[in-house]
Amino acid sequence: MARLADYFLVVGYDLDKRVEGEGQGRILQRFPEKDWEDSPFPQGIELFCQPSGWQLVPERQPASFFVAVLTDINSDRHYCACFTFWEGLDNSQLPKAETSEVDEVYEEPAVVQPAQVFAPKSLVLVSRLDYTEVFRNCLGLIYTVHVDGLSVPLETVIGNLLTCVIPIAGGSQRTITLGAGDRQVIQTPIDDSLPVSGSSVAQLFRQLGIVNVLYLFCAALTEHKILFLSSSYQRLTDACRGLLAIMFPLKYSFTYVPILPGKLLEVLSTPTPFIIGVNSFFRSETQELLDVIIADLDGGTVTIPECVHISLLPEPLLQQTQTALSMVLDPELEVADHAFPPTSTQPSALKIQDKEIRAVFLWLFARLFQGYRWCLHIIRIHPDPVIRFHKAAFLCQRALTEDDFLMKVLDGMAFAGFVSERGPPYRATDLFDDLVANHVERIRQEEACPHKVMNHVKELAEKLFKNENPYPSVAMHKVQRPSENSQNTAQNQTPFPGLDDVAVQLFIDHAAAKLKTAPPVVKAEVKGMVPSGPPLGDIVDRNGNVMANSARRLEVVRNCITYIFENKMLEAKKLMPAVLRALKGRAARVCLTQELNQHVLQNRAVLDDQQFDYIVRMMNCTLQDCSHIDEHGIAAALLPLVTAFCRKLGAGITQFAYSCVQEHMVWTTMQFWEAMFYSDVQNHIRALYLETEGEQQNHSEQQDGSGSGRQISALELASEQNRLWPTLSKEMQAERVQKEESTVFSQAIHYANRMSYLLLPLDTSKNRLLRSSGLGDVESVSNSYVTNSIAGSMAESYDTESGFEDAESSDVANSVVRFINRFVDKVCNESGVTNEHLKALHTMIPDIVQMHIETLDAVHRESKRLPPIQKPKLLRPTLLPGEELVMDAMRVHLIPDGREEATGLMGGPPLLPAEGAIFLTTYRLIFKGTPTDPLVGEQVVTRSFPIASLTKEKRISVTLPMDQYVQEGLQLRSSTFQLMKIAFDEEVASDLAEVFRKHMHKLRYPQHVQGTFAFTVGQCGKLVVEHKTKDKNQSLKTLSKNLVKSAKRTIGRQYVTRKKYSPPTWENRSSFQSELDEDEISVSEEVDQSSLTLSSTIRSSDRQTMSNVVERACCRDYQRLGLGTLSNSLTRSKNEPFRISTVNRMYTVCRSYPGLLIVPQSIPDTTIQRICRCYRQNRFPVVCWRNSRTKAVLLRSAGLHAKGVVGFFKSPNAPAAVPSQADSTSLEQEKYLQAIISSMPSYSENSGRNTLSGFTSTHMSTSDSSDKLRQPKIGALMKQVMGTKEDVPGTFSRGGKWGSIRGSGRLSAYNPDVGTRLAGKESPQPNGGPSEALFLRQQKAYLYIIGDKAQLKGGKQDSFQQWEVVPIEVCDVRQVKNSFKKLMKACVPSSPTTDPNMSFQRCLEESEWMALLHRVLQVSVLVVELLDTGSSVMVSLEDGWDVTTQVVSLVQLLSDPYYRTFDGFRLLVEKEWLSFGHRFSHRGAQTLGSQSSGFTPVFLQFLDCVHQIHLQFPMEFEFSQYYLKFLAYHYVSNRFRTFLLDSDYERIELGVLYEEKGERRSPQVCKSVWDYIDRLNKKTPMFYNYMFSPEDEEVLRPYTFISNLKVWDFYMEETLSEGPSYDWELRGRQERVAEETAEKPDTSGPKSQRRIVWPCYDSLSKAVPDAITKLLQDLQSLEAELGQTSEKWKDTWDKIKTTQRTEAKLESKPSFSSSLLMSSNLSHQRRSQGVYLQESGVGSSINLALDCEASATSTPVAGRPSTSTLYSQFQSTESENRSFEGILFKKGALLKPWKPRWFVLDKTKHQLRYYESRQDKECKGVIELADVESVIPGTPAMGAPKNIEEKAFFDLKTTKRVYNFCAQDSLNAQLWMDSVQSCLSDA
Repeated sequence: MARLADYFLVVGYDLDKRVEGEGQGRILQRFPEKDWEDSPFPQGIELFCQPSGWQLVPERQPASFFVAVLTDINSDRHYCACFTFWEGLDNSQLPKAETSEVDEVYEEPAVVQPAQVFAPKSLVLVSRLDYTEVFRNCLGLIYTVHVDGLSVPLETVIGNLLTCVIPIAGGSQRTITLGAGDRQVIQTPIDDSLPVSGSSVAQLFRQLGIVNVLYLFCAALTEHKILFLSSSYQRLTDACRGLLAIMFPLKYSFTYVPILPGKLLEVLSTPTPFIIGVNSFFRSETQELLDVIIADLDGGTVTIPECVHISLLPEPLLQQTQTALSMVLDPELEVADHAFPPTSTQPSALKIQDKEIRAVFLWLFARLFQGYRWCLHIIRIHPDPVIRFHKAAFLCQRALTEDDFLMKVLDGMAFAGFVSERGPPYRATDLFDDLVANHVERIRQEEACPHKVMNHVKELAEKLFKNENPYPSVAMHKVQRPSENSQNTAQNQTPFPGLDDVAVQLFIDHAAAKLKTAPPVVKAEVKGMVPSGPPLGDIVDRNGNVMANSARRLEVVRNCITYIFENKMLEAKKLMPAVLRALKGRAARVCLTQELNQHVLQNRAVLDDQQFDYIVRMMNCTLQDCSHIDEHGIAAALLPLVTAFCRKLGAGITQFAYSCVQEHMVWTTMQFWEAMFYSDVQNHIRALYLETEGEQQNHSEQQDGSGSGRQISALELASEQNRLWPTLSKEMQAERVQKEESTVFSQAIHYANRMSYLLLPLDTSKNRLLRSSGLGDVESVSNSYVTNSIAGSMAESYDTESGFEDAESSDVANSVVRFINRFVDKVCNESGVTNEHLKALHTMIPDIVQMHIETLDAVHRESKRLPPIQKPKLLRPTLLPGEELVMDAMRVHLIPDGREEATGLMGGPPLLPAEGAIFLTTYRLIFKGTPTDPLVGEQVVTRSFPIASLTKEKRISVTLPMDQYVQEGLQLRSSTFQLMKIAFDEEVASDLAEVFRKHMHKLRYPQHVQGTFAFTVGQCGKLVVEHKTKDKNQSLKTLSKNLVKSAKRTIGRQYVTRKKYSPPTWENRSSFQSELDEDEISVSEEVDQSSLTLSSTIRSSDRQTMSNVVERACCRDYQRLGLGTLSNSLTRSKNEPFRISTVNRMYTVCRSYPGLLIVPQSIPDTTIQRICRCYRQNRFPVVCWRNSRTKAVLLRSAGLHAKGVVGFFKSPNAPAAVPSQADSTSLEQEKYLQAIISSMPSYSENSGRNTLSGFTSTHMSTSDSSDKLRQPKIGALMKQVMGTKEDVPGTFSRGGKWGSIRGSGRLSAYNPDVGTRLAGKESPQPNGGPSEALFLRQQKAYLYIIGDKAQLKGGKQDSFQQWEVVPIEVCDVRQVKNSFKKLMKACVPSSPTTDPNMSFQRCLEESEWMALLHRVLQVSVLVVELLDTGSSVMVSLEDGWDVTTQVVSLVQLLSDPYYRTFDGFRLLVEKEWLSFGHRFSHRGAQTLGSQSSGFTPVFLQFLDCVHQIHLQFPMEFEFSQYYLKFLAYHYVSNRFRTFLLDSDYERIELGVLYEEKGERRSPQVCKSVWDYIDRLNKKTPMFYNYMFSPEDEEVLRPYTFISNLKVWDFYMEETLSEGPSYDWELRGRQERVAEETAEKPDTSGPKSQRRIVWPCYDSLSKAVPDAITKLLQDLQSLEAELGQTSEKWKDTWDKIKTTQRTEAKLESKPSFSSSLLMSSNLSHQRRSQGVYLQESGVGSSINLALDCEASATSTPVAGRPSTSTLYSQFQSTESENRSFEGILFKKGALLKPWKPRWFVLDKTKHQLRYYESRQDKECKGVIELADVESVIPGTPAMGAPKNIEEKAFFDLKTTKRVYNFCAQDSLNAQLWMDSVQSCLSDA
């Protein structure tokens, strides 16, 4: 029972006091005067009566009523009902000051002062019950009695009011009367735990709308500040009440002030959350609040400041709640679109609607908190239950660990209150308890169906309504209201009278006395056990997707653990990767803890080292994904295990697993330890009470027959104990309390120990974990495990002698002690441990820690003595014959660099980082090992590169992912586009690493070229030849002796003296470099193998040696080109324009040229010796190629010396006053050039004869006989090359190949369309080819000199000369060097980058490599054009050995198909690169001397250009792309001698050039790359291009724009499985090893035929060979099986090719199969369209070509079969594929009629097709002839066509069914049968 009203007050305006111009109220009277004991009088009521301030007004205002809520110090709420009316005051009554106040307030002019002002007076009723309407009626009644002057004394009414007592709850109905003839009925709610809301919730939703209220709801639950604004006070109170009502079952526990007086507005800046209401009058004051959510009830808005983030309900709850609410508030919404909406969809009445909304929220909370009782820990039962909530477990089981909203709610005060209020297991239950326990299943099934949800909501709403209004028919109110006239008459002057205190007090005392004598009202509270509902485990959320085949994974985990404990370590090791992968899943982790538990006996499990290691690894893997709150309870389950598993280290020293699993965040989280502690305490307390009840329990169970009846949960036990508690004696009670307390205490001690285990590191001298974290707010330090040997080695690396050791260890101890103390304080206070015990604990903890530190020291000491962890076995690399190890295996880790393929980021397995060893051999640097990631541990990773290709070595320090400490490492970059980042293992001493670097340097930069691998191969790797004096080297042949001698003599006579070569020392290397620049020998060029130095000048003794020279390839090439013949008599036919000169036979004229050179016939050798001085390095112009058609020649030379240029070009004809040597040489030079021009047939004396042999061009202008031929000049192309920008009208030159668009080839069939299209009138060619221009000068030059722009400045052209200089910009060697560096960094970045400016494309562009290729190709194409139009070209750029060589070689490659074969390409390289002295050693920085000049890959650039051309013309090259890669790799590898040294002169000097064939020391060592390629090519078709089908005399003109160039895949690809594939012997050996291992019986079950090919791991060409290679391999293996001697692949290939050719000739129409196999049959097609396959299957590529023909729209060239006929082979409608066709009747399926169909028998496709009619193109069906078994005469069946003879029927029997046919007559039928039969027999 409770009083209806605690206090009654009269509050009035205080006339005496004013503060700062504001009026104040004061309490005039208060009843009772004394405070009640149970409810003190609330302070400050006068503020709340007039929240906007006390003021006088000039007019009477209507009486008002509202309820304010005050909260007292005990957080009890007092409801203050304020009834305010206005009383008049005469002016005379007011003190003077007051009158002025009225003026101030109402700002009326002082002239008219009102006679009367009105002051407010309030009647206030203070109660702890919230009955708004009753209060309104009571106060109204008192006012009515006063106003209407009823006969009842006010004292009686007030006395009755204050003595009225009503029950709080229970659904009773009470009638009260105040003795003024009134009567009221009060209904008490059935259950007072449910809030009473009237219709306030519905009002709130009407005012603000669904979304806004949901925002407020979430904000209130997540503890934000909420402010309501309204101009009505009652509405503020209602809104606040409504918001609180929907928060049920949570109770709001922060500041709650529905009406805040204006004077207290500063409360709004409080830092704590609140719900406050303020009158809109004060809106402006609320503007500057930054973190308050403002809800304006009048305007219906909710304003959320920017800085506030409200976490909303998790989906799908939010959506479902919104749907449900809109169905309650706006039921019409659903049917708004219906054509026939139902008639009544009105929302319920406001009161009902209010309950429906609350029901929705109740339903929502039931879903949010379902299963919460399973996460309660009961830690004390007596004297009062103490309960804790296990948040982590709850979140985990709901799978909402990430959810912001739920996290905040569970952390909030409201939820803490919820747990303490609803946690106790034995109490009265309410609607929510019932809902969350018994309706979970229903809610879950219905949640997706809104209508079922609505039904449930309606049921709940009904219960809520019933709770508030238990008796529906209450109409018994009778309360007087003041009569109308009394309210309005201003005459009623009597103020509210003072009341008689004594009379009122008498009533109160009287009632109190009565209460004392009355018997106490006993309301039996129905307590009972709170049901828990279904356990959470059953409620698997929808997102908690079960991991695929988890059962299989758990099986793997179980097996692995079993193997470990059965000591089957090999088996366990095999399973380990799979286990670690499985442990990512929660189920597997739980399984692991359960399995390990079974191996623990009496809290101990002693393991051996390896078992211990595995178990620790698994534990670490399990823990590393645990978050710090351990929501899955994994760490909790492991906690007892880490103190159980151990290993013996020595006498009495045991190491436990916990010392190896400390690295995880979870151990430093206080929440985790608390949850663990509480769950343990709960288990112990449960055990405590189970014992006491054990006997009864067993007894009842046997009766049940259930035997193992379901375990009683701790909560159920507690509930039972609470029920019995009052019945126990005092002693029993005390005993139980004491038992529980000591249980908690013992657990606290246990946990202090456990925490010290996991927080004290093994090596207490230093503790990374604690120091970095400050314990408690740790970020994870690492997820790896540190086993002892690592931990040990780390300890040594620390500076233990710093003298701070004690300080540090004590520091660790202190921090651990502090952490444990904090924990103990918290849990003991919460679980009610006595103070004595707590003190005892505090003294124990430091001792526990200290003791533990001492045991750890011993363990640490011993663990350092352990043998190191078993590391992966080192794998030995296979070495080449003659390759030897310089340094044996050094254990390293290969760290991933910027290439992402190997790290698994782009899909595929993480192959790197890998651990293994690095080997340094005389030839290579090899890493071989296995990936660190155990899931790919079986793969072998190999990365290697030739030591000679090392371009940069840099020291780095690396933090390995496995360990915490930094290691030293090296980053090694190779010009074969390889990068190795290695970190030395800790077992590698740092001085060893230094030795490794020194050895590497020595091998990379030998003193002399003879120190390179190509020379030392087969010798002992340790001896690097020290080369003292070269002359004494006995191994040189007689030739070289003689040559060198005579060279020395001649050199002596020449103007240069030969310095003696001595290898420089390290110190004076820089000075040596400058010497090199002056010294001529440094200009080391290569000798041309065409050095036919045979001449009468050579003495006979040398002749036999020189016969070697005749065999040299270049000489053969000169003969092939007709540039000079060698007859034995050495007589020359005088009519030949060129001769082979031996002027350089002693390498005296030019040391970097070959011995034999082609010069014009008319120039004597003496002239040559003079001319050569004008050119740099004496490299004068010599002929290197002649166009067989136009007879134009290609010459090469170096650039001119400056003086030469001046004399030669500036004023050639100016008479010189003093004839100087310069003049004479320039004249001779002129003569030399003139001689070359004269040699050209097109240059004839001015007779009209046109001797341009065979050159008739369709677009020559009609030539005057007197005029020189006006030929198209290559103007535009030249402009592109030279960089001027004039537009020239274009014409088109002779057909050739323009970048893979085939021109006509035969001039007669020239198609003018193509010409204009290609020439493109105004624009230069889009493909980078020239749009040619008409002549600018009248005549074309006979000789173009391609020179360097920089050199030719100032030279003016002479219009009478026949040569013209084309100045171009060439790329400097330095540019190439820098560009290459950048290219390497782009293709092989050293570290991954996220910077968009560092993307691959951007880096590639910045390297400018493509631009350089473009420039070289462009110049080459220009030269090709010039030569093709009949002009000769002399390329004289830089020193004549870099760019010149590139251009000259490319020109020959493009112009002459011979150079596109194996032999030709070899010849080209030998002639132009080796003989003409490209400085391979210098550019490749192959020796110590050239180290500083750096690596400049001029030759690689050339190969890249060839690769670009190869891509555009895949059918023109005999060799494949692999051949180019092979050369690119080996030209820097120094494996062969071919690309060593700088010129033929040097090679002869070393005796390398003409080594005799029988003299090879070890036959297996190839010294020349060409021999090696030949040998390989015989064995395997690797280098061969199957698409090779050249056209005669084809000139290629590739596209050269950068957009047409592709990045060469040589730069990008890598094969980690075997390393680079260019050392072929290694591949063979590895395969053999693999075969041997594979021979073991394999019991693993059926093997799949599929193979996974990983990027950057497998060799693609091996895994997916192209079709023809595959066929050839199959042939060979079949031959081997049959015991035949297998043919060489080339023979087989050529045989097939010739048979195909003959077949193709025999058949008029090419059969499909032949055209597929033989690309040569496609030669009449535009071949390179779509044919783009270099090293893969040919079949597919040709199909591509055929397909794209269909869409090609180019005009077919006349005189060729049109491409469409080619395509039409595939179209079944064409006649050629129809071997036989006609009409047949076919019997349909069962009950279907016979139908005539048009049948076609197709031999090619081997099928019988049928169509509706002859014209029909859609095939209706196909019978595959392969399936046909027989064709037999048939019998007429049912429904067959009439009047057809019997023999016309025949049947076709297939494997699937029998077809019945009928022909027109028997003859026809016979024909069909024969045709089908012949088809079958052919097949």
